[in-house]
Amino acid sequence: MSAETPEFVVDPEDAKIVTLARATRARNGASEGAAVRDETGRTYTASTVALPSLELSALRTAVAMAVAGGARGLEAAAIVGADDTVTEADRDAVRDLGGAGTPILSAGPDAVVRTIVTV
Repeated sequence: MSAETPEFVVDPEDAKIVTLARATRARNGASEGAAVRDETGRTYTASTVALPSLELSALRTAVAMAVAGGARGLEAAAIVGADDTVTEADRDAVRDLGGAGTPILSAGPDAVVRTIVTV
């Protein structure tokens, strides 16, 4: 008997941010890529920041970019990486800007959504 990963039906707009997160991860050769969609439909993408003096997950970086770009809220967030765990710090960042109920889609490098967490 094998364990099967549940398949999620993903809205086309959410699939778009997963694709953007995957492309950002690949382009930058990073461990994670992320994308968020703000309340007006604009998207912000980022990859992991790993400097000696600054470390940020891709998702927290994408949230910071949205804030810097003037976003006042989030509709959805996506993270792509080998690990499908959404950290508490990532959840907190999305909740801070998006509010309770904002979904975070977590996908593997193949862009298949493995989990959807609502903050």
